[in-house]
Amino acid sequence: MTVEYSLADAEHLPYVKHSLLDVHTQTVASDADHFEARLRAAASNPGWTTAIGYEAGRAVGYCHGFSLPANADWWSNVIVPLPEYVTRESGQRTAVLSEIVVRKPWRGTGVAAQLHEAWLSLRPEERVTLLVDSTIGGGALQTVCEKWGYRTVANHRVPGDPTVYTAMIRPVHRP
Repeated sequence: MTVEYSLADAEHLPYVKHSLLDVHTQTVASDADHFEARLRAAASNPGWTTAIGYEAGRAVGYCHGFSLPANADWWSNVIVPLPEYVTRESGQRTAVLSEIVVRKPWRGTGVAAQLHEAWLSLRPEERVTLLVDSTIGGGALQTVCEKWGYRTVANHRVPGDPTVYTAMIRPVHRP
């Protein structure tokens, strides 16, 4: 079987939401209503897009994200302040990869990397950032992100969340 990739924006969320919910509820231990509310909130951000992988018509994984607006406070949550040339946002400079989820049978098969690249193919920004909980899998998730070209820029703490995340960044299109 071959995984095929579908791309969508916020306008098409009603048509693909069921696929995202199906993967999420089968993969992540969280409430479906809570996820749906988070998904709607994410899709309300400017430039929100998603990539979904399907095998034989069944969703096997997805990723989604959005554009950082010019007035974003994203970089204000770093623990040690970064220089302005790193944190300056124009509304078109940086994409945020919010989430990437793959069903267990397809993990380690390259589906996550292909979803990531399919999603990046939609991005007009010059760079992409994400947050990684470096304790997941003993650092394995961060290692995967490094293989995809991401580099650590800071430690990041989301207000109200005790977890310290690693903020990583890479060019959208690598040479």
